[in-house]
Amino acid sequence: MSRAGAQTFVYDRPPVIAAHASLAGPKEGEGPLAAWFDELLEDDLLGQKSWELAEMEMVRRCVQRALDGAELAAEDVHALLGGDLNNQIIATSFAARSLGIPFLGLYGACATFVEALVLASALISAGDLGNAVCSASSHFCTAERQFRFPLELGTQRPPQASWTATACGSAVLLPHGAPGRLRVAAGTVGRVVDLNITDTNHMGAAMAPAVFDCIAAHLADLRRTAEDYDLIATGDLGWIGRNLLLALADRAGVGLPPEKLVDCGASLYSQEQDPHAGGSGCGCVASVSCGWLMKRLERGEFRRLLLVGSGAMLSPTSSQQGQSVPGIAYAACIEGGND
Repeated sequence: MSRAGAQTFVYDRPPVIAAHASLAGPKEGEGPLAAWFDELLEDDLLGQKSWELAEMEMVRRCVQRALDGAELAAEDVHALLGGDLNNQIIATSFAARSLGIPFLGLYGACATFVEALVLASALISAGDLGNAVCSASSHFCTAERQFRFPLELGTQRPPQASWTATACGSAVLLPHGAPGRLRVAAGTVGRVVDLNITDTNHMGAAMAPAVFDCIAAHLADLRRTAEDYDLIATGDLGWIGRNLLLALADRAGVGLPPEKLVDCGASLYSQEQDPHAGGSGCGCVASVSCGWLMKRLERGEFRRLLLVGSGAMLSPTSSQQGQSVPGIAYAACIEGGND
């Protein structure tokens, strides 16, 4: 593994994505990407007694499905890297408990899945791990209780609010694999960027500056332009945040063609479903990446993807104390097919 520029890792031995799995909830199953998910949940509770227990079970199922796809037993996994939006990332850590897998818990808000890809790829490329599972989840009902108001209150959501996805995505990384497998070629660690957005519902505005900063750093570090990618996929900006990202790129003179840019949060739902600004949550980019995007890469619809996860670094405490909402982003270059 080597460094390129100030923020980017180049994996000299690019880890292979041996298998991936995606689960999504009922609302997500009514959206335009429903056919791309490996499992659609019949209800939000999964037969559990609480939303939190349901999210734990969702993570366990998703990780196990990815392991089965890679023909890898849980006891042979070197590390599970991932997280969620709950206090102390209990959905992922409790799932790791039930699976018995060594656990590296991460919190990058909605960017957690891409953060896991960047770190796991670095550890595998350096020879420190022989394999790893990356996972991230979110649940609309747990996130609302965690960051805003319990659903029982029936609080009205403003138009700029996003809808936290009930979803999970997991990917198994190995040091090598069959020719044509997807591989993680490079990863960029973003900076925390804060443009003093204080509206805790306006996630797109809070995260778009960090996404732009990360994309610009990635392109500068690798001496590339957007034209070197077949597709640039951002995590959770939604329709409003995607437009803000394009405006930031245009103002800075960084070429970011709209036809190359998709946003997982803007793709997960149709506007007729009334998700307001679009989708968000750790499970949004994780499930859309492990479903729609990776499957399209495997089909050869495109060969090089820049996946940029975005996160809003706030807590109930910080928002109640009047703090602004900083953003964070991580980028992973995923390639498919043979060179």
